[in-house]
Amino acid sequence: MYEAYQAHADLMWPLRTFARSTLPWLRDKSLGLDAVDSNRKFAAMLEVIKLGEITHHRPPFDLDRVLVKGEPVGVTEEATHVTPFGTLLHFKKALPAGTPAQPRVLIVAPMSGHFATLLRDTVETMLPDHDVYITDWHNARDVPLMHGRFGLDEYTEHLMDFLRVLGPGAHLMAICQPCVSALSAVALMSEDGDPATPASLTLMAGPIDCRISPTEVNKLAMTKGIEWFEHNLVSRVPWRFKGGGRRVYPGFMQLTAFMAMNKERHMEAFKTYYANLAHPDPDEETIQAAEHTRKFYEEYFAVADLPAEFYLETVSLVFQEYALPQGQLKFRGRTIDPSKIRRTALLTVEGERDDICATGQTLAAQDLCTNLRPYMRTHYVQAGVGHYGVFSGRRWRSQIYPVVRDVIHVSQ
Repeated sequence: MYEAYQAHADLMWPLRTFARSTLPWLRDKSLGLDAVDSNRKFAAMLEVIKLGEITHHRPPFDLDRVLVKGEPVGVTEEATHVTPFGTLLHFKKALPAGTPAQPRVLIVAPMSGHFATLLRDTVETMLPDHDVYITDWHNARDVPLMHGRFGLDEYTEHLMDFLRVLGPGAHLMAICQPCVSALSAVALMSEDGDPATPASLTLMAGPIDCRISPTEVNKLAMTKGIEWFEHNLVSRVPWRFKGGGRRVYPGFMQLTAFMAMNKERHMEAFKTYYANLAHPDPDEETIQAAEHTRKFYEEYFAVADLPAEFYLETVSLVFQEYALPQGQLKFRGRTIDPSKIRRTALLTVEGERDDICATGQTLAAQDLCTNLRPYMRTHYVQAGVGHYGVFSGRRWRSQIYPVVRDVIHVSQ
């Protein structure tokens, strides 16, 4: 499967290279070629071809500056801790002398076929009020076989190790699929009395209990046995890459699945993109619409392969066996017991129109943390948003983020 995909990508390489090399000439205002209608349409077609390319490298976060109390502050990316499978990335701010220390927050990005830059809006919104770190997961096809397996245990272990690097008093914020591992990590650290146990845990649109209001994604996971997923969706990385021979769930497969869910919407988006670029006299709104589409799909088509162990264990334990809510999820032989969480404030956030992780599935974490006092629990449902609207977009910034910020700051 992977070899077939790569062969197709290689066949398309000359066309995409032609598009990239030709476009600067067609767009050069001094040459006047864009004034000719046929040239403009040809350039628009090449832009569509260029945008449709699947890439396998993390795009830049492009977060160089942020406003802190109305003042511009520089931001630099710093790799605080690096493993073969992920980097603890710190968005370090040059705060003025005398500025009080901000709460340290570890944002856990999903390992779901895209890079951590999918949470760019989340990070940018959090930066003014927090000292932000993120789990920058590496593309599994770039991880040599010598580094071994990476399953659900290794994922959870990474979260605990990253929290220990941050030290006592940090806060943990998980988005989507890693909510299960985040809750597990806090439960284990709480049980062990680990001093790096986070002060607060925010779970956003995560599949804690998929038995509740199952979505089409949940139902799909139940239509086949885990053997079917392993036989049909797992492939080996071609030997030409650093991770050659590693078994993975390819990122292009996940992208294909997502695209198929909204095929008509994506086709319409590309048609509109072409029309906006080919417009003879585009206004500011048309130009901005084309730029928005370009940025979205450059991010959306940047895919990362998942280690096969992690993918299969997630499908099996989270989406098929519901191991965590049934008290059967284990970490290296130890049963995960969320009732051990006593001193970590818990916030659960859901989107009313979430068709990937339905309302109630994240809320289930509140029922599992039976020994957490009522004043340390908060649940919030945002009206009118789907899955991605929980952590990006206008309502995330204006309505959800203030709730997240308040829980973190009160828990300091």
